[in-house]
Amino acid sequence: MSVLKKIIQIFSLISINTMAIANPQVGDRAPDFNLLDQNSKNHSLSDYEGKWLVVFFYPKAGTPGCTTEVCEFRDNIFSFDDIGVNLVGVSVDSVKSQKEFSDKYHLPFPLLSDSKKEMAGIYGVLGKVFGVASRQSFIINPDGVIAKHYQKVSPSTHTEEVLEDLKSMM
Repeated sequence: MSVLKKIIQIFSLISINTMAIANPQVGDRAPDFNLLDQNSKNHSLSDYEGKWLVVFFYPKAGTPGCTTEVCEFRDNIFSFDDIGVNLVGVSVDSVKSQKEFSDKYHLPFPLLSDSKKEMAGIYGVLGKVFGVASRQSFIINPDGVIAKHYQKVSPSTHTEEVLEDLKSMM
């Protein structure tokens, strides 16, 4: 390996570790974001001002746990719609990968492409070893404040947990 490639690799690791330092807490203002979804439409936190928002991070589009999680959200979309809650999934996959994932499973909500790992970094969910988002979720209230942070998520039961918590908060 050339010296230049080694230096680039070291700086990449440093930048990934630095980005993972942020860790917003319940009660903090949610960090803003500005990312493209699977249809190349731009999304930012301000788009959801005055609305409840669930932001769920997942490691890799198309993997078994991630598929289970997004399909659970998909299968419960009417429950979220009934209480006026928006859903946004986020991974470090490309827009193209998000599009393929969304089309394959007929997902009715945005999947944001965080390919530069910025959102995962500022939300404190970027893994230090593999550089993918860890499976964590945030409920953001209509004022843009983090109301709940799920650090441990079970793909098959998480949706039910989020719905119960939302109903108790609203």
